Amino acid sequence: MKTVTLLTFGFCLTCGLIAGLKDSRPNIILMMADDVGFSDIGCYGAEIQTPNLDKLGYNGLRFRQFYNMSKCETTRSAMMSGWYLPHGTGEQAVLFPKLLQDAGYYTAMTGKQHFKDWVPEDQYAQYVFDDSFVFWAINNFFIPTNWDMDFFGFPFELNGKEIPLKDIPVKNPPFHKTDVLTDYALEFLDKSQEADKPFFLYIPYHAAHYPLQASPEDIAKYRGKYKQGWDVTRQKRFEQQKELGIIDEDVVLSPPEGNINKFRGPFRGEIYNYRPWDSLEADEQDELDLEMAVFAAMIDRMDQNIGRILNRLEELKLMENTLIIFLSDNGSCPYDSNRDFSIPPGGPDSYRTLSAAWSNVGNTPFRYYKQFGHEGGARTHFIAYWKGKIQPGFADSVAHLVDLYPTFLELTGVSLNKATPKLDGRSMLPILEGNKRSDPEYVISGFGDRFRKVRFGDMKIVRANEGPWEMYNLVKDPTELNNLAEKHPEKLAKYIQKYEELLKERQ
Repeated sequence: MKTVTLLTFGFCLTCGLIAGLKDSRPNIILMMADDVGFSDIGCYGAEIQTPNLDKLGYNGLRFRQFYNMSKCETTRSAMMSGWYLPHGTGEQAVLFPKLLQDAGYYTAMTGKQHFKDWVPEDQYAQYVFDDSFVFWAINNFFIPTNWDMDFFGFPFELNGKEIPLKDIPVKNPPFHKTDVLTDYALEFLDKSQEADKPFFLYIPYHAAHYPLQASPEDIAKYRGKYKQGWDVTRQKRFEQQKELGIIDEDVVLSPPEGNINKFRGPFRGEIYNYRPWDSLEADEQDELDLEMAVFAAMIDRMDQNIGRILNRLEELKLMENTLIIFLSDNGSCPYDSNRDFSIPPGGPDSYRTLSAAWSNVGNTPFRYYKQFGHEGGARTHFIAYWKGKIQPGFADSVAHLVDLYPTFLELTGVSLNKATPKLDGRSMLPILEGNKRSDPEYVISGFGDRFRKVRFGDMKIVRANEGPWEMYNLVKDPTELNNLAEKHPEKLAKYIQKYEELLKERQ
């Protein structure tokens, strides 16, 4: 493989720019899906139509061992601050978009904002982005026909000020949140060109987080296709992943599992958990086909909008100098947050969530879900595309989203200042250049200590529901079927001690 030197695009800020010439530092677009599982996009094994993401994936670098923090707000806090976990020594998190802004980048964000309380409010979007159109945590994808703000969710904010729904311009009526987020992204792209600056554009799409809402024309593409059931769909994805090279031939598919999270249900009994598809009555199969069809339609619509972003980059002749990254914040979500079962999923007045068994399909071939430190919750697809700079292929190096912070700094030539605390991650530029980077000493994931995961090289310790620690060799057993905790108690104790020492260092 030909090695491409990305470091030549790093700029020494102290040298200044040649008068009259446009700043040639690279642009960066960071796109994040929400609750979209490892196998939920086409180039990672899905039957869902994602041609634009597939274009990026097949012509870029697809990571096979990339990790998140297993939940919305923990992932965003870690990614933007460069910390796995907060420091208790009085250090304040500094989000990297602020450093890019201070170094002359135009910074913009459109989408979901959600942080843990250890991220200070002076690092929120209105303070670190030149332009931002955001909402906190969750709101609907459409405006309900009979609605109030409590039902709609958190309001939108434009540059820190709440913007009423009636004042949001909709270029393709009716209001569809995924479309509107892209409308603003395109507007901010145009503003970056007017500013004559390199840009960092962050687009944390909310799709396909509940509520399950999608346009009728998108749902129609998938209606009936999931009557084959979750067992067949999962097996087909598993086989496709092997054919694509996403997983090795010797990987064993984990058995189907329901939601065992004792802190998040199942609240309504086993009927909303995993059951063999053939055991369901025809009318229930039809209802569940619709549920998955809506979920697929939400991802499809997101991909359509990513296509709008790519088209604008081509029109502006920016592709050759723009790094594009796509990932998801955590594994697929199995949690029962349904409202009013008399209204089927899809429409603006519905508020439904994905069943655990469909979520299990999304996380193929891995175990468990969002929140869990097991691979189904903690491992994400990750695509890095840069036309003419990044060679197509797979990356097998272990990486984590805390690595994005130092990667972006090195790529743009921006240095940490004295006020910026030490980062947990390391630059991924060697990986993007086609080389293998040495694995990190440790990788942390899982939502809180109840579901903590810590990976040390090939070995991983993980727990669920505050239960006992489990231990797996992820090279030999990537789907975590052979718990080594009882067989090697001394090794397990050593790793637990290492983790406890890491926690003490942050106190």
